[in-house]
Amino acid sequence: MRRVRLVAFDFDGVFTDNTVLVAEDGTEHVRCWRGDGIGLRLLEGLGVATIVISTEENPVVAVRCHKLKIRCLQGVHDKRAALEGVLAAAGLDLDAAAFLGNDVNDRACLEAVALPMVVRDAHPAVIPLARLRTSTPGGYGAVREVCDLFLAAHQEQHL
Repeated sequence: MRRVRLVAFDFDGVFTDNTVLVAEDGTEHVRCWRGDGIGLRLLEGLGVATIVISTEENPVVAVRCHKLKIRCLQGVHDKRAALEGVLAAAGLDLDAAAFLGNDVNDRACLEAVALPMVVRDAHPAVIPLARLRTSTPGGYGAVREVCDLFLAAHQEQHL
């Protein structure tokens, strides 16, 4: 965890419980864990950058990321290429990255980063790719759990 300078997250199924409420006018609503925001701020306080990389292009994702003050790439079909581009722009490589995902469209990132992580209720096909599996499911504090693990590792390093 000490080498990680950027944590990338999928959105649906990580920040959310992977369900969506659709209103009759077509607008979508999701439920997110409020504590994730505090965890993200604390993580960034350690000098670890954060970003959401989502296959979906949805206004609700943009609104939530804006509120959390986290960079967001949406409508991404090649998540690994997008992640590599973000890392290159920051002068980093995949050895400095972690990724928290939940489904098969996260496979390429999970296979590439130094610290691949999945939420507890991840799709069975990606669980074996992870070095870390959260104890909480997506949308129920999994993002905060990952942030807290980084904070604990940082504190342990400075004892």
